[in-house]
Amino acid sequence: MEQCQRLQPPQESGDGVTDLPPLLLLPGLLCDAALWTHQVHHLAEVCTPEVIPLTHQDSVKDMAAHVLAHAPDRFALAGLSMGGYAALEIMRQAPDRVTHLALINTQARADSEDTRERRTGLIALAKTGKFKGVTPRLLPMLVHAERLHDHALTDVVLKMAERVGRDAFIRQQTAILGRPDSRPDLAQIKIPTLVIAGRQDALTPLAVAQEMVEAIPNARLGLIEECGHLSPLERPQAVTSLLRQWLTYG
Repeated sequence: MEQCQRLQPPQESGDGVTDLPPLLLLPGLLCDAALWTHQVHHLAEVCTPEVIPLTHQDSVKDMAAHVLAHAPDRFALAGLSMGGYAALEIMRQAPDRVTHLALINTQARADSEDTRERRTGLIALAKTGKFKGVTPRLLPMLVHAERLHDHALTDVVLKMAERVGRDAFIRQQTAILGRPDSRPDLAQIKIPTLVIAGRQDALTPLAVAQEMVEAIPNARLGLIEECGHLSPLERPQAVTSLLRQWLTYG
């Protein structure tokens, strides 16, 4: 693994206005802009952050095309979980437009057969009117065990799922099911890449993060302790600090 290249911090233009690079933030399954609240607020000094919703597409190819249609010519890109799958598809469709890549609580692998069966079953339940979003029973898969009684955190997760809703959930799960295995493409990623993992992430464990770091030539790992799958919400200061360093220096 090579060291990440050092980039210069944002420079001021001739009129004294800082030319801040754009950062596109892609949410995960049943997540919306609330996932990135801390990052949007606290990274505004070093970039121009924008959350791109992924609720109307039923394939990662269409998600990537949607992002690219709304994106500036060049941009930094960060995606969590499903957003990471879309980010990897963007790297296939338009690699020259991305300056920096952050893959957060995600993986390059396609689903295992067991996971595919579980997703298919959840889609079937949702189509019969039994969509329940994220319930307290599912929270242990999403957040660290010690945060399950942190109602300020869990309420954000539950309300995001409610806002995204059943129809978008079906489209998102369909897109995730149809995504390709991205591992063969990782060696082609040449830009500064940050892979963030939560030590206790039950959905995308540390091993799949390390797999990406080892395969991407210009990647480094940001491991967050005492953290599950939704690191931007669970450990917002840690994620923001890692993203700030990545954006500023690569």
